Amino acid sequence: MKKIAVFASGNGSNTENIINFFEENELARVALVISNKKKAGVVDKCKLLGVRCLVFSQAELENGAVLDKLLDLKIDFIALAGFLALVPKPIIDAFPQKIVNIHPGLLPEYGGKGMYGIKVHQAVVENEEEETGISIHYVNENFDEGEVIFEEVIEVDFEDSPEDLEYKVQQLEHQHYPQVLEYLIKDLE
Repeated sequence: MKKIAVFASGNGSNTENIINFFEENELARVALVISNKKKAGVVDKCKLLGVRCLVFSQAELENGAVLDKLLDLKIDFIALAGFLALVPKPIIDAFPQKIVNIHPGLLPEYGGKGMYGIKVHQAVVENEEEETGISIHYVNENFDEGEVIFEEVIEVDFEDSPEDLEYKVQQLEHQHYPQVLEYLIKDLE
């Protein structure tokens, strides 16, 4: 059984979805959730779901304490779900092609530092785009620049608000992210 760690900074809807998806799965389980925000909704969700959650500081992320915990727990795969910090190079090096992120927009056009959550949807609406979607990509040292593994595109309706797009895109995230994770984890040696 493979062990997944989820890195999250926000409310935790994707994290909860991943935990529930793998709960009855014989391939993998979410063994740990890591958050860089004490008051993030994901921390409370983990308590309710009975999943271990570690809250850490930026210093602990950078000084190797988080990497040590991942290695101690023999984590096999890392999924970012609304994680708003860069993953340090030592963690990336320790988990080559085993760290993925989901982005609420199409990359590279709507990615990079500061492009997350509702900000992505606001930019899509302001630019009068006809399409948006999700991008699931490998994580490297830069925000949203890793190789794209999977994208799903939806049309933007003329009257869509950023909040409308946020809802539609979140539905895509919940539908596809756990399945893509399962596919990638099946290929682990």
